[in-house]
Amino acid sequence: MAQPRISAYLPPAIDPTKAALAFGRRALPKLNEELQSAELLTQQRALMALCDLVHDPEKVYQAIEIGFLDNLKTLLGHRDNTVRQKATEALYLLSTHSVGRQGLIQNGVISALPGLLDDPVDICRKNTHQIFDMMARLPEGAAGVLQAGLIPPLVLKLQTELEEILELILDTLSNCLRMEVSEALATGAVAALKEKLTHPSAAIRSKAAQVLLQISSHPEGKLAVCEEEVIPVLVVLLEDTDPAVQASATGALMFALVTPQGRSSAMAAEAIPPLLKLVAEETSRARLNAIKALTLLAELPEGREALLGRTATFQECLHDPREAVKRAAQSAIRAIEWKP
Repeated sequence: MAQPRISAYLPPAIDPTKAALAFGRRALPKLNEELQSAELLTQQRALMALCDLVHDPEKVYQAIEIGFLDNLKTLLGHRDNTVRQKATEALYLLSTHSVGRQGLIQNGVISALPGLLDDPVDICRKNTHQIFDMMARLPEGAAGVLQAGLIPPLVLKLQTELEEILELILDTLSNCLRMEVSEALATGAVAALKEKLTHPSAAIRSKAAQVLLQISSHPEGKLAVCEEEVIPVLVVLLEDTDPAVQASATGALMFALVTPQGRSSAMAAEAIPPLLKLVAEETSRARLNAIKALTLLAELPEGREALLGRTATFQECLHDPREAVKRAAQSAIRAIEWKP
């Protein structure tokens, strides 16, 4: 069912054009003083003006240099909804710039944000998750999210958050779980993600499979994916109507098939026919991972037997313009034709 979009509309009395701004470099110092004002309307207008200014990379550098981040961190716990909304928006805009992301990391902003995960205002939560998403794209930012203990609450939010925010959480988890998965596994991430694989939104199905791909790249994650019986669901997604879902599901499946349990589960779920179909499609985004998955299944006697008459499909891949696909096809043919 469609969900309403999160609104960012503000009270009509807050007009950023009424904020007293000086010219040039003096504008930001003046705004920084106004953020510390005891007058609510002054704070609101200053934040509105700041959000307009920090689209400019030069202003981002100046804002961090002046010390805006400390004031913005203080305002994250403000009682006023508009102040929290614009403070989180300003931090998000700062995080879209390289120098801004470095500033947020150095000033410990990530650890100041967890309280907003339960904010009653949707747009405040959305802004917060946009910050996490941007920060997690950097290795040091992802490490900051992990160190702040955010993985368990993010996993729990998979059950309750709005669809718009859910996509951001999945993107954040995908980047963070490349580094470490133990907290996510302990919080029941695999079961939560398995549920999202059948979500009506193709974007969420694809992103959930992408997170499972990252989890399956770790040894303990591979076992969890098998134990939670995720593989049969991934096999179904190989025939999804959305190419992005197919590609993500194939990648997650390929990693899970490294284990004997994974291969047995995939054979029981009849994974070979849909994987062969993906290999045969020259334009398929999933072609490379599908070949690798079938190569792993060919290590089983029953898998090799099922694939013996299909080597022509892999021969066609030798004409693929991508060297990685050609090499994978050659490995698959060797695995299928191997004789004990």
